[in-house]
Amino acid sequence: MSIRSAVRSFITLAVLSSLSSVALAQLVSPASAPDSSRQIPSERAAQSNTKDEPEPTPKSSAPAQEQTNPPSTVPGASSTQGKVQGTSNDRLFYALPNFLSLENAGQVSPLTTKQKFSVVARSSFDYVVYPWYGFLAGISQAENSEPGFGQGFGGYGKRFASALADGTIENFMTGAVLPSLLHQDPRFFQSGKGSFTHRAGYAVSRTFVTRTDSGNAQFNYSEIVGSALSAALSTNTYHPRSTIIATKSGPRFYGSDRTLTNTASVWGSQLGYDTITIVVKEFWPDIHRKLSQRRKETNVAQLDSFTP
Repeated sequence: MSIRSAVRSFITLAVLSSLSSVALAQLVSPASAPDSSRQIPSERAAQSNTKDEPEPTPKSSAPAQEQTNPPSTVPGASSTQGKVQGTSNDRLFYALPNFLSLENAGQVSPLTTKQKFSVVARSSFDYVVYPWYGFLAGISQAENSEPGFGQGFGGYGKRFASALADGTIENFMTGAVLPSLLHQDPRFFQSGKGSFTHRAGYAVSRTFVTRTDSGNAQFNYSEIVGSALSAALSTNTYHPRSTIIATKSGPRFYGSDRTLTNTASVWGSQLGYDTITIVVKEFWPDIHRKLSQRRKETNVAQLDSFTP
């Protein structure tokens, strides 16, 4: 249909790959206790040296300094504190901004209107989004979707600007404008508990249920209405009208994208994309920990290989 068709196709493939990795991670049993025979050489040397050392003097009963000053992290252990208080520095697959997701957060302070706009602006204009929208514009150009934009550098520029505007408008509508007006919390609070099916169901439900700033559950007007408003605004302002384009076989008429049917289709696509993204956000900490564990095991194995 348009660039949105390319988005749906690409996202579907990416999500299938992601969920396959998640399912595999869920099936693997938790890591067993570390094997002392596979300790890092430096650790083995340290342990052997401590055998001849005198016993340390008893510690004071006063709490240790490090216990009173925990690391600056958001509630949960998935990421460090974000630039905006109450958000994170997390990135999906180490790239895509995931600043509004919190793991094991419980009750946290609500975001102010300024904070909501700040974190959405940080996500919307992050350095990663520009090559992402450039990639989507390239797919749209290759498929000649929305032919009213034309071809060549001019057509590519229009498609890039359109994709950037689509994403930015929806981000602000669902993450800042309506959450501020309706006093709803735009953050996603990961569950992290239960079976794969339970957690996936919880993630899908967050499209329709959200927290208010006071911590109560409420219908997610920000997502449902915000995505509808953004679809109506973008589709009916800067996407192509009906046009006639000269081709080798003669003039060809292309219908307008600014129709109620197309607006509804875009709205549905945005809701579907956002829902899939939330599901991926729910399982990303599991994937991240699995990747980190494998990387650590690889490093240990490499160190062991150098042991004389």
